[in-house]
Amino acid sequence: MEDESIYPSFRKSLLVTISLCLTLFCVSLDETVLVTAIPRITNQFHSLNDVGWYGSSYLFVFTATQVAWGKLYTMYPAKWVFLTGVAIFEIGSLICGVSPTSGALIAGRSISGLGAGSVNAGAIVIVTNTIPARKRPIYLGCLGCVHGIVSVSGPLIGGLLTDHASWRWCFYLNLPIGAITILGIIFFLSTNKPPSGHLSWKEKVRSMDLLGSAFFIPGILTLLLALEWGGSEYSWDNWRVIMLFILSVMLLMVFAGVQIRAGDKGTISPRIVSDRNMMGLMAYIVGNSGGLFVFVYYLPIWLQAIQGYSASKSGLAILPTQLGMVIASLTGGILVTVFRYYTPFLIISSLMAVAGASLLSSLHPSSSLANILGFQVVLSFGIGLGAQNAMVVPSVVCAPDDVIMAIATLCFLQMLSSSIALTIGQTVFHNRLVGNLRSSAPSMDVSLVAEGATLLRDRVSSELLQPVLEAYSKAVTQTFYVGVAMCALSLLGSASMQWKRVPGKKAAEEEGPRDSNSPAQPTTEEKDVK
Repeated sequence: MEDESIYPSFRKSLLVTISLCLTLFCVSLDETVLVTAIPRITNQFHSLNDVGWYGSSYLFVFTATQVAWGKLYTMYPAKWVFLTGVAIFEIGSLICGVSPTSGALIAGRSISGLGAGSVNAGAIVIVTNTIPARKRPIYLGCLGCVHGIVSVSGPLIGGLLTDHASWRWCFYLNLPIGAITILGIIFFLSTNKPPSGHLSWKEKVRSMDLLGSAFFIPGILTLLLALEWGGSEYSWDNWRVIMLFILSVMLLMVFAGVQIRAGDKGTISPRIVSDRNMMGLMAYIVGNSGGLFVFVYYLPIWLQAIQGYSASKSGLAILPTQLGMVIASLTGGILVTVFRYYTPFLIISSLMAVAGASLLSSLHPSSSLANILGFQVVLSFGIGLGAQNAMVVPSVVCAPDDVIMAIATLCFLQMLSSSIALTIGQTVFHNRLVGNLRSSAPSMDVSLVAEGATLLRDRVSSELLQPVLEAYSKAVTQTFYVGVAMCALSLLGSASMQWKRVPGKKAAEEEGPRDSNSPAQPTTEEKDVK
């Protein structure tokens, strides 16, 4: 039986957990708080072409550094690694809050993403170090609730701050909350010895997969730049764009080779991702996550620019997307618990997501509020139905020792796909907006429309306003096609997976421990439908 006397007192554990929840609140809020504030930001900086970067810069750096932060937690005391990450996040938030230009805001978002990469893993490590095993699920559940609540309320909070204070308060809000967290961790969290603190510095460096990161990060950055510049700054056949694509492919191919050589010590384990079910699951995760973020970021722009909504009203109008996902996620978990098969629900999830995405891409300036809300419900239920069930799959198809690595890989791809999808969406939006304006309102100065998302009615003459609104609306819904394509990718992934049954308690006991080097074997009550 575990000796609980080695853990801090209940009072200290509670205060530490509250500090962790506050930090998770800020980090989770930064994922979506800007979606309703972006139109106002583009008005101030005249930066409609930077919409994708406001989200992808944070998400990409967040994703790219998570694995490195996770390794640091195994080498150094969690207390100081966590505090370092929070301090970097706060510096990034301050830069965002005072940013005088769009470029400075994007740089601040990147710095915030660097610090945020340490928080998710760090919170779990700290709870593990400070809470007895029998009480741990309650505290971890509290952390999960914070993320769920903020994912629902983030756009609404951003809209309220933008309308009644300033969009800069979306970032200033992090500063006092972060200060409370830092003080709580400093005074109430003890310094625990890391599990691999005995390693030499050379062994620590080797375990960080720095070589893989040296090729992966520039490989993705060159891809994002090529997608950003293609068709806007330069034509698609311009040598700069072509060279960026070629360089990206070469860097990512080298990264793949490094991962094959590193095996399980790399960022992505080839042994795990080469499994048929994991490949299908990765396509499902990438498709649904990327598709969701396209709608979460561009639907508020459509609501504010075309429908004339305020930032806070647009935050209320997209609540069906956030609430629907939470409700559908709970429903999906219950259904899989009852029927014990996850694959059919992942397929239904993809089908509903494709349907919802297609419906949202049919919006036009005269669309009713019922359509706007109803289409979101279909999309959110589709994506939410498989959100949690997707994380059940690794425990069924992977050996026990590989489950954590498989889940970490899925989380990595989930965030990466979101940042890439936003960049693709930005490119489509800019190119289609220019093309639509040239055909619908050829006398219109495109630069006036690109100065801000919600300045149309102020900058466009009354006789040109209607065709400009239609061209703008069409550009946004054509951007939604990216979301439709991503959701279709998730359908290909879910449909390619085997129909494996989630073992019950009795089956798990009969199966006993598995060899970590061999794939999961079906139990007597587990059937595969090929």
